[in-house]
Amino acid sequence: MLKKRISANVIVRNGIVVQSINFKKYLPIGKPAIALEFLNQWGIDEIVLLDITAGIQNGKPDFGMVKKASVKCYVPLTVGGGINHLDHVKELMHCGADKISLNQATLHNKQLVSDTAHTFGNQCVVVSIDAVESSKGYLVYDHVTKQAMPTLTVASHAKQMEGLGAGEIFVNSVDRDGSYKGYDLNLINEVCDAVNLPVICSGGAKNANDFLKVLEDTNASAASAGNFFFFTEHSVTTTKAVVRKQKDVRLETFITYSNSNFDDEFRLLKKKDSELEDMLYVEIKKEVI
Repeated sequence: MLKKRISANVIVRNGIVVQSINFKKYLPIGKPAIALEFLNQWGIDEIVLLDITAGIQNGKPDFGMVKKASVKCYVPLTVGGGINHLDHVKELMHCGADKISLNQATLHNKQLVSDTAHTFGNQCVVVSIDAVESSKGYLVYDHVTKQAMPTLTVASHAKQMEGLGAGEIFVNSVDRDGSYKGYDLNLINEVCDAVNLPVICSGGAKNANDFLKVLEDTNASAASAGNFFFFTEHSVTTTKAVVRKQKDVRLETFITYSNSNFDDEFRLLKKKDSELEDMLYVEIKKEVI
C-alpha cells in the first residue's frame, strides 16, 4: 500500500506567499523561494505552489518566480496559476515543475486538461477544485468571480476531469480555508467516492490530529495545509510524528520526535530533565600518541 503524503499548500499573491482566510483575506508571509526552502528542510513530502493572481494580472504564469523558487525545492513540485495554454505547461516544466495544477482551465478551457494529459501523461495533471457548501450540496467555486457555480457540483466536476485525463484531484474547502476548524470530511469523502484517482485535501487544518483524522476517516491520499505549516514551530516533523503512530507516512528527517509527548493541542512537551541530561553529547578528547 502506498504511504500517505503530507503536503504543503503555498499560496502566492502578487509575488508574495500569503496566509489565506476564506479566499477573502490575505496576510503576507514572505518570498516563495524562502518558503519552499524551509518546507524542504522540515521534511515535507510535496509542495503545491498556487499563484492566485498570475492569470488575472499577466494572463500567464510567473515563470521567473517559479524558476527561482524551484531551485530550493527537492520534493515533487506542483505549480498552478495562469495556465491557459499547452506552451505554458511546457515552460513550467523547464522552470522546475513536476506537475501542473489546473483550476480555471477546467471551467473555461477543458481541452487543456486532455491536451496536457496526452502530451505529458496523466500523472502530470492535477485538477484543483475549490468547493463551497450550499443547499444544493457542494458546488464548485470560481475564485475569479468570487461566486459558486450554481449547477456544477464538486463530485460531478471531479468525475468529468477524471474522464479528460486528470491524474490527481486537489480539493480545497473555501468554507474551511484559514478557519482552523479541521478538514471537511464529508466533502472529501464525496470526492473520493466519485473518482478512482488520488485525492489531495486542503482547508482547515489546525493541528496534527486533523491530519490523522482525515487520513483515517477518508480515502484521501494526501493531506495538505498552508497556514498551519507557516505558523507552527516544527509543524511538518511533529505532524508526521503524530500521524505515523496510526498511518504509514514518509519520515526522512534526522529529527523524528518519535518518543516525544504532546499536549491536548498537539504542541510538543518538554522532556524530563533526566532525559535531557542523557541526551547531552559526550565529549571525546583527542587521543595523544
